[in-house]
Amino acid sequence: MFQTPSGGAGQGAAATDSGLMSIGAVLNALRDEFPDITISKIRFLESEGLVEPLRTPAGYRKFSAHDVERLGQVLRMQRDHYLPLKVIREHLDAVERGEAVSLSRVGRQRDGEAAVPEPAESPTVARIGRDELLAAAGIGDRELEEWESYGLLAPLPDGAYEAEAVTVASLVVQLGRFGIEPRHLRVMKAAADREAGLVDQVVAPLKRHRNPQTRAHAEARTKELAGLAVKLHAALVQSALGVRLP
Repeated sequence: MFQTPSGGAGQGAAATDSGLMSIGAVLNALRDEFPDITISKIRFLESEGLVEPLRTPAGYRKFSAHDVERLGQVLRMQRDHYLPLKVIREHLDAVERGEAVSLSRVGRQRDGEAAVPEPAESPTVARIGRDELLAAAGIGDRELEEWESYGLLAPLPDGAYEAEAVTVASLVVQLGRFGIEPRHLRVMKAAADREAGLVDQVVAPLKRHRNPQTRAHAEARTKELAGLAVKLHAALVQSALGVRLP
């Protein structure tokens, strides 16, 4: 866990002496748990409404201990559960209002709005149970726990896994036969998270649109961009190694 300074949050020009932190200090506070965090990422999360730091008269951001804790929660939920920023924002806002809202329901209903009929408008994500995943990958609980500790796999809020977890687990096993251990794969996971963050940043305006058809288009655009990102990543790796795969 990161550490935040003690002291209450001040207002206006006095905020700089009230335990508030500059964006650089926030970066340092988060970096131990999130090595890939950048100032650009913090600014992006602010632009998405995940955090609202104070501003000095000169326009500099000043973050409270609560802001830093909330940023940590956002990054943790992204890393561990692969949740969209919209879902994370709505969940945290509901929690701060004192509402008991499960993650599976977040994003489906806002105050004063009818619930969106998810099954009719969105495809159901294929899921697999823990025991099924262990059997499909041919691994034990200890291996799975180790992989989860490195962020290579993560269960959904209800304990199940996305079906794609089987593919990830299979590839981790195959790489292990060449002496590549799960801890070595953190760089690949970090790269994938950065690529996913870039795609999410591009489609975020579509996801927030009031028109349901436009929001639905965001999913198709996400798939298209994800496919292009995967192809580019593969091409760059092949180029760097000087090989060409069939």
